[in-house]
Amino acid sequence: MTRVWKWNRPVTVREVLEDLQQERSIAYTTVMTVLDNLHQKGWVRREAEGRAYRYEAVSTRAAYAAALMNDAWSQSDNPAAALVAFFGMMSEEQREALRDAVRIAQGPENTPGQATQNTPEDARGPAGR
Repeated sequence: MTRVWKWNRPVTVREVLEDLQQERSIAYTTVMTVLDNLHQKGWVRREAEGRAYRYEAVSTRAAYAAALMNDAWSQSDNPAAALVAFFGMMSEEQREALRDAVRIAQGPENTPGQATQNTPEDARGPAGR
């Protein structure tokens, strides 16, 4: 999925293969099988192009990460304690990004003195810029 997200456009098995081969030796059939498995699981959609397929992520990496965090949090028997522990693991930059995200999620009407609407890109904080 990392390779599919990396391009943020439909990719072929050949493109993923060539990218991976810059780091290690891997077979075309292995990449083809993994992308087919991702398609079967609903993580990517594919469209025929000649005798091959182009694969595209169904969701963004951010949406996937958010779903993982939500799933982990909802399985906790003590969600508040889980959040406190999670916050304790964060760097200062991550905590600042979280504060930015909360302000964005609350909307400008809840932020005194804020005249413009923030965009999702603003939520990345200093580390993501």
